[in-house]
Amino acid sequence: MSDKRLTGGIIHTYQKYDPKRIPDPMQPPPDLVSPALNHMMYYGSMRELTEEELARAIKLDPSQIAGLGPSLDALVAMLEERKRKILETYETDSVRKKARRSYRDYAKQMQPPRRLKDFFQQAVREEQIYDLERIWYKTEDDSSPFARGLVQLVDRLGDKYEIDELASKYYFTGQTSMTIPEALEIKAELEKIDELLKQLEEARETAQIAIIDMEALSEFTQPGDMETLNALQKQVRDLMREMADQQGLEFSKGQFRLTPKAYRLFQSRILEKIFSDLQASRTGRHTGPVVGEGAVELPTTKPYEFGDSVSNMDITQSFTNAILRDGPGLPIRLKSDDLVIHKTRNTPKCATTVLMDMSGSMRYEGQYVNVKQMGLALEALIRGEYPGDYLQFIEMYTFAKPRTAAEIVELMPKPVTIFDPVVRLKVDMSDENISEQIVPPHFTNIQHALQLSRHFLALQDTPNRQIILITDGLPTAHFEGEQLYLLYPPDPQTEAATMREAHLCKREGITINIFLIPSWSQSSEDIQFAHRLAEATQGRVFFTAGRDLDRYVVWDYVSHRRDIIG
Repeated sequence: MSDKRLTGGIIHTYQKYDPKRIPDPMQPPPDLVSPALNHMMYYGSMRELTEEELARAIKLDPSQIAGLGPSLDALVAMLEERKRKILETYETDSVRKKARRSYRDYAKQMQPPRRLKDFFQQAVREEQIYDLERIWYKTEDDSSPFARGLVQLVDRLGDKYEIDELASKYYFTGQTSMTIPEALEIKAELEKIDELLKQLEEARETAQIAIIDMEALSEFTQPGDMETLNALQKQVRDLMREMADQQGLEFSKGQFRLTPKAYRLFQSRILEKIFSDLQASRTGRHTGPVVGEGAVELPTTKPYEFGDSVSNMDITQSFTNAILRDGPGLPIRLKSDDLVIHKTRNTPKCATTVLMDMSGSMRYEGQYVNVKQMGLALEALIRGEYPGDYLQFIEMYTFAKPRTAAEIVELMPKPVTIFDPVVRLKVDMSDENISEQIVPPHFTNIQHALQLSRHFLALQDTPNRQIILITDGLPTAHFEGEQLYLLYPPDPQTEAATMREAHLCKREGITINIFLIPSWSQSSEDIQFAHRLAEATQGRVFFTAGRDLDRYVVWDYVSHRRDIIG
């Protein structure tokens, strides 16, 4: 009996599949998270990022929309053909003469007051709209025939400007003359074509269909083409929403909201970039597994917060919360609000606080963005590589405030509220009538930040404790008891208070690493202070470019920690 099982020869036919026009389904999707996070780090919130703005920020591969609609090349060719026909039809010499004659003839008919006659004649000769407007203000009667005539004269001079620009901007080779209104209409049409060509060219290179002005394009295309192009735009928009959802961006009420998944993805990409840049140094990450005490799980629980490890999730309670929310049935969909996490007790190998300068000077050259990116990268490194380590972020400005990893992206430099060249203020913070909201926020209080760090690190059961201080210069604020001093230019009194706090850190075995980033106002005094602080506490000082801050801090943490555990 023959074996009827076929071992080969089967042909599968896929209809309407063209590998040249439909992208490979295994092709990686475009990065939607990074543009969204970068926008949020610059502006501190997602309120300004609409669906269209996200579409403009994302760099798509044109092959990902190939075959979905009418050819952009065909639209470009159609517009270029329309432009060519216009330029080959008309000439501009005659209309320029008409515009000049119209302006001159109308000026000759006007009868200026005697006191303005010379000024008026000079303005007419020099053809300056600004001078004619100044004469109009000097007439003191905007209802007089001369004042009304000046308005008409300015309008004709404006037409002459427009036509001169048309003749200089475009090369006409035709013979048909134009009237002044026709020339202005043709100029508007040519400029619209140029703008559309620019949009189509950009869309052809980046697949950003959303940037095309569909209303303007509809004036030059057939209705059928517009319907297809509108459908393509909708398809791309739907594709963007689908990819955004996959990458952790939730679309709600016309805006995108970042989820913990998006944060994680963005942080992993930062780390990939950092370590790819460091390959040339011939040093790498740990060659073997990093063994640490890790986190001890406790029976008590708490709601999930961004930054918590899901490895400590109370699975039973989390699924119960999801069922109570949506009711019984499959599939059970977990949301972040459903998750419950076991509280943990850490016995870290290394404890670190990161002092992030958000004073007023950090707004220059976007330095605050580099600081926030560094914070996200360091948090991702410790969470992924060293889950037993302790990490606490502290925002530093006139005051010092502890911040979670979820709050880093929203931090912004404090607005400058005092512009006096010399500031000498003392504020009694024990006074019930004084709140932090009325105190100028843009000063730099390193002393308070070091004090807060010392208190956090004192609670950690490890001898390996360090402070990473990121700033662009000298301290300008400090506490003496409940008295807050705001002193600018930087004062020796503030430096002395800061050094006292640094010595207390040293006495408790805390290492201070100073990362000094460049600033437009940085001087030798800023550099000398960083050296004095590092020297007095047996710490270290690094001079870094702002854009490389994340690489320097992360790599120093890896190197320093390898020394600790080695």
